[in-house]
Amino acid sequence: MLSFVIAEFFTYLLPKIIDIVILLSPVWGVLFLVIIFWNVWLTYVRADFLSKQGYKLLEIELPKEQFKSPLAMELVLNTLNQTGGEKTFIDRYIKGKVRPWFSLELVSIEGNVHFFIWTRENFVDLVESQIYSQYPNSRIIEVEDYTNFLKYTKREFSLWGCEFKLTKADPYPIKTYVDYGLDEDLKKEEQKIDPITPTIEFLGSIGQKEYVWIQILVRANKKEKRKKGSWFKKTDWRGEAEDLVNELLKRDSKTKISEEHPNLTKEEQVIISAIQQSISKPGFDCGIRGIYLAETDKFKPINITGLTGTFKQYSSANLNGVVPTGGLTIFNYPWQDFKEIRQNKVRKELFDSYRRRSYFHLPYKKKAFVLSSEELATIFHFPGQVAQTPTFKRIESSRSEPPMNLPT
Repeated sequence: MLSFVIAEFFTYLLPKIIDIVILLSPVWGVLFLVIIFWNVWLTYVRADFLSKQGYKLLEIELPKEQFKSPLAMELVLNTLNQTGGEKTFIDRYIKGKVRPWFSLELVSIEGNVHFFIWTRENFVDLVESQIYSQYPNSRIIEVEDYTNFLKYTKREFSLWGCEFKLTKADPYPIKTYVDYGLDEDLKKEEQKIDPITPTIEFLGSIGQKEYVWIQILVRANKKEKRKKGSWFKKTDWRGEAEDLVNELLKRDSKTKISEEHPNLTKEEQVIISAIQQSISKPGFDCGIRGIYLAETDKFKPINITGLTGTFKQYSSANLNGVVPTGGLTIFNYPWQDFKEIRQNKVRKELFDSYRRRSYFHLPYKKKAFVLSSEELATIFHFPGQVAQTPTFKRIESSRSEPPMNLPT
């Protein structure tokens, strides 16, 4: 019976299918060309738009006395949730405009720890004013891009790098500064348990001719992801969270959120409460990338472990966590890569993508995940005196404003 069906298919059906495909070739051929042209056009106009933007790198230096909680940084980051610039069809598809993104960077240059923010030139004043509003005694300096001082070559340097991802769906929050009790400004430094301190200590332990670069690329989250179970509807991070909560509660979308569910376990209640609390804050598309670079004779493999463990303290058993992915993590066995041909290619791409701060668009477009402003402020904020790393540069004296009655 099976042989008869196969024979019938090849004898009668297949020739007819081929005839139909040929007959409709002008239709699908034109459609195929339109799709290709459209993608090439979008790539061109976006690249043209981005090439015309100016970019600045700002270094933030902190005073010796810094008692602000990460809540201050959360308020700063809220202003980076910029959705403008791509609202109309003409803006998006004719002019190639895209909403701005920013790079929050934690960097160790031979053990000297630095905080940087990379931004478009037209956002410099906004970034500076917001930082000064929360950290009035800090100092912000426009500096030359530190990535320009090194040129990666296999002969001179050894490089290891990766990216990071969440262990669960985006709406599940990571462990934040609130969970560590840092939602208040504590004057007594010994009371603080700041999760960023291990990262600062690791960066400060790097030796001469060694470099660790960590960048957190962020932009405002918008309704761009296809809604589950739909072809054309779009959803954002909050929409995904609502669907997830409904799934956890085993209810449909018409059920009111205020309804009680006494059958939930305590852990389920905690998870749902954490998700709802998280989505009450602004959401950011994020991409995290880390690189350890050293002159070949100075390279220490143990620092790879330090880099991959940078975000372990933000993981929660029943919620979310941040783990390394991609980059050089995919190579575990010698037979996966003959003479390190693929690894050398990955190293060059990691270095170039970091230098370009490319993540949301070509040439190094990646899949982003979402963090709330609270989560983002947890992994990037200015520590207080609890961070005693000797190589963490701080301002010797407080920054103060001049008296109002000075003679002109």
